[in-house]
Amino acid sequence: MRTIQAAAITETVAKLCIQANTHLPPDVAAALDAARQSEPWPLARETLGLLWNNLELAEEKNLPVCQDTGMACVFVELGQEVHIEGEFEAAIHEGVRQGYGEGYLRKSIVGDPLRRVNTGDNTPAAITLRLVPGNACKITVAPKGFGSENMSRLGMLKPADGVEGVKRFVVETVLLAGSNPCPPTVLGVGIGGSFDKAAYLAKHALLRPIDQRNPDPFYASLELELLDEINALGVGPQGFGGKTTCLGLSIETAPTHVAGLPVAVNVSCHVTRRAAAEL
Repeated sequence: MRTIQAAAITETVAKLCIQANTHLPPDVAAALDAARQSEPWPLARETLGLLWNNLELAEEKNLPVCQDTGMACVFVELGQEVHIEGEFEAAIHEGVRQGYGEGYLRKSIVGDPLRRVNTGDNTPAAITLRLVPGNACKITVAPKGFGSENMSRLGMLKPADGVEGVKRFVVETVLLAGSNPCPPTVLGVGIGGSFDKAAYLAKHALLRPIDQRNPDPFYASLELELLDEINALGVGPQGFGGKTTCLGLSIETAPTHVAGLPVAVNVSCHVTRRAAAEL
């Protein structure tokens, strides 16, 4: 049994909050760079160039890549042979509080969904915990802005809708979103499970680097097919047209009920952010 101090979790989360908000993951940055160099539509190419300049300035000056520094979504893979000395969730919340304060990141969380009073420190975090074998603790912070989050959808399809129904739902989600999620987007798609599981799968899919395909060849092919269909829609960067509507699309699946086909699409923007560390 290995012991990890809650203070170490707090310190790690604080650093990851700042890192994720100021440095775009290499895979997303590479996709955006490739898009700006290959985009044939002049206005779209110019728009992608402006987005790229923004990323370079953020990197150079250690500033947020977007003014919406998001809800702190924290994913933890906790080894079954780890003992946390102290309060686990409280340590994560404190890390978010410190990171958003020290990094001068915008505080966007309200303590109640209807009474709308800002908590003042971007807490509480949205925590997802998964127990895994071993004695390590991997923490991923994925700040999620709500310009894109608000465009996400969940559909309870019928089994008879099949793969074509799933494809229609995903493409329709992009069309309905239009320019609202600051395209080019990154999409996480969850298929299967239950109502809540599909949404989790879609969110978790955004953690996979967009240059890594699903290990199942069937779903890897479906990812590429959907990506081509979406980029053929012509929404383009910031909705100005062009061939670059989506930078990447990842699918995660789970077993489901014989009578169901849940599908969720978690829409993310061109600054899909995540940073991870292992304790």
